[in-house]
Amino acid sequence: MRAYGMTDVGRARSRNQDYIYCSSDPVGSLDNLFLVADGMGGHKAGDYASRFMAEGLASYADQHRNGSAVRIIKEGIRQINEELYEMSLNHAALSGMGTTLVAAVTEGDTLYVANVGDSRLYLLRDRRLLQVTRDHSYVEEMVALGQMERNSRDYRQQKNIITRAIGVERYVEADFFEEELLAGDMILMCSDGLCNMLGDEEVAALLGERGSLKQKTERLIAQANDRGGYDNIAVIIIDPQIGEVGSC
Repeated sequence: MRAYGMTDVGRARSRNQDYIYCSSDPVGSLDNLFLVADGMGGHKAGDYASRFMAEGLASYADQHRNGSAVRIIKEGIRQINEELYEMSLNHAALSGMGTTLVAAVTEGDTLYVANVGDSRLYLLRDRRLLQVTRDHSYVEEMVALGQMERNSRDYRQQKNIITRAIGVERYVEADFFEEELLAGDMILMCSDGLCNMLGDEEVAALLGERGSLKQKTERLIAQANDRGGYDNIAVIIIDPQIGEVGSC
């Protein structure tokens, strides 16, 4: 397995509230762990929430070695959500903070994914970009109800309204997904600072270009910035090397 991740403040924001955790090495009983968190809240509250979420979940996974990957991630999210929520009630500077999260673990040729909010995980398969996660957002709920068309004007204007986040309520539920990985698959995890700037076909084309994972990551971020860079940008690219002999 190979992986590379980075964040960028973008061109419109003064503070970077995106945070990533990227480990191809084992974390506790997990074979690996990849996290993207996009914080929200005034002053430093968003920064704090995203970092606390990512570092806290990695620490939880390292300390709790019994159970499946799904159980460890689910319980870790539950515990850290409660901690963030309590802090937001007890510290004025952290009031109103929250964060999205997309988490991924691979075990052999199986990919386990969890998400809360609108940070995403995609598979690049046969040069096509396939979204695995489902956004917890107002516009996606309207699309599911048949009351809005995806990529319509109303959709684009309101797509930043999320309906679920970590730290904003005492209890939160993450969605979980399980995918079988095939030879040649590549995994992309990102905050909305990337997917709001670039279309799926463009992202697929950039991922398909020659170069290292670092170079691909840098190209994606540069292109998002060229399109305006209206938000912070977080990207993790994972090459699970299914059917190949690779090193971490």
